[in-house]
Amino acid sequence: MSLRSLPQIALCGALVALMPSAALAHAEVAVGAGLVNGLMHPILGPDHLVAMVAVGLWGAQLRAPLIWALPVAFPLMMAVGGVLGVIGVDLPAVEIGIAVSALALGLLVALAVKAPNAAAVAVVSVFAIFHGHAHGTELPHAATPIAYGLGFVLSTGLLHVSGIAIGLLDKIKPMGGSIVRGCGGIVALVGLYYLLRAVGAL
Repeated sequence: MSLRSLPQIALCGALVALMPSAALAHAEVAVGAGLVNGLMHPILGPDHLVAMVAVGLWGAQLRAPLIWALPVAFPLMMAVGGVLGVIGVDLPAVEIGIAVSALALGLLVALAVKAPNAAAVAVVSVFAIFHGHAHGTELPHAATPIAYGLGFVLSTGLLHVSGIAIGLLDKIKPMGGSIVRGCGGIVALVGLYYLLRAVGAL
């Protein structure tokens, strides 16, 4: 899959997610509950939140085409992970994977790592599966999966945009780059905290 095909895939995914709820035979209340729960889920989990902001930060550091390719690849692959979680496919060490994603992405930003396009998309995509799986397995019983999935994908997109906005400070000299790298360091510390907590819970 080429980077140029990502916007078209994202558009197709959005159109599927926006299918009328009546066609899916779900009640309007369930759709509303699913959408709200999906929107709130990434925001209420600090480990999810910082990792998704870090995707935008790193994309902004790497410039085009990754400034938009990473924030498109992450929700797409997160949706795949979400489907796996909803249908009950087991994915080992999900919480550790999420914590590692925050730690790794934070370090990539803090160190301003310049990765090849394909490698950057691959890294973000693998981490996205863990985040999506966690969202999918925590689907409320009364919620519509499609609405819930649309909610967490939209919320994730907004967090990516926030990260990009902060990441664009990198262009402001001389302090912009330091601010962005400092944000990466904070993300890495949050990831380390959650990683130690997840390992301690084993």
